[in-house]
Amino acid sequence: MPLSKRQTLTQYLIEQRRRFPQASGELNALILDVSIACKGIARAVAFGELADTAGNVGGDINVQGEVQKKLDVVSNQMFIAATEWSGHLAGMASEEMDGPYQIPSAYSRGKYLLVFDPLDGSSNIDVNVSVGSIFSILRAPDEVAASHRDVTVEDFLQPGTTQVAAGYALYGPVTMLVLSVGDGVVGFTLDPNLGEFKVTHAHIQVPVDTHEFAINASNSRFWEPPIKRYVDECLAGKTGPRGKDFNTRWIASMVAEAHRILMRGGVFMYPRDTKDPAKPGRLRLLYEANPIGFIMEQAGGRASTGRQPVLGVKPGELHQRIGLVFGSKNEVERIERYHHEPATRDSGNPLFGERSLFRD
Repeated sequence: MPLSKRQTLTQYLIEQRRRFPQASGELNALILDVSIACKGIARAVAFGELADTAGNVGGDINVQGEVQKKLDVVSNQMFIAATEWSGHLAGMASEEMDGPYQIPSAYSRGKYLLVFDPLDGSSNIDVNVSVGSIFSILRAPDEVAASHRDVTVEDFLQPGTTQVAAGYALYGPVTMLVLSVGDGVVGFTLDPNLGEFKVTHAHIQVPVDTHEFAINASNSRFWEPPIKRYVDECLAGKTGPRGKDFNTRWIASMVAEAHRILMRGGVFMYPRDTKDPAKPGRLRLLYEANPIGFIMEQAGGRASTGRQPVLGVKPGELHQRIGLVFGSKNEVERIERYHHEPATRDSGNPLFGERSLFRD
């Protein structure tokens, strides 16, 4: 289809709104504000060193205990500036902010909450690898919307099943926005001539089977037995219990990993491990795992902690970390099954492996 005839993001959202005649249009407007932030971030990423936004922020550490990149801070400011003024938000929360962000008194307050990771994978910026932004939209509790009081941490502690929309922007060779408003998943590509996001990937579906997996193998000594078993079986290839060869991928940018899986299938694992017993996982539940999980489930994939669906987890804190496995449904379900099976074998011992001295 010629680019000029492709549906724009605005047209797509209007079409979606027609399914709900009683809808006010506020959600559409908020998503469009988010898309404006993503366009600004795409431009900042594209200019890199030319815009003096590469590198770290003078040794500053964010609430996650991570060194902030200049673009982390710039991207966070862009999200705030694009969304705080519209009257659609009761408040927002971000990876780069310690607590909830209150909408300034000069602006009206609305009925939605926005949570986001303004620049996922920012450690890749200096080596020119694809990065992205992740966002999730929740309804504020009724009393917040009615009273317009300041939001609290507790207002954000909603399971992923309550999300009304989620998406991510990918800043790669082209800029893409991948979005779900609860009616499947659609991909939009930014037309740089018009500054418009246009539909290029309608009705995205994750293949249920795959021969690719992504995991940080340097942490293998810290993996729990079910994850080690799964990876060992994949690495065994055609001669192993799976009877087929697998490819390994690892980009260290979850948005890029998620996008690859949406396009051609695969499974991504950043599971709970024993590397830091104080942290039950690496990824943040509210603004990383939940929005990506929502998108995967809407596209026919599956997202899990390894033990249970991630969207069913009730958050206990704003920056809660969690283990995450997502992607092709059959592979994620296999990993869940391994977690629930009794630990009857040590996959690290060849005597007791799937193919061993004691098995046919």
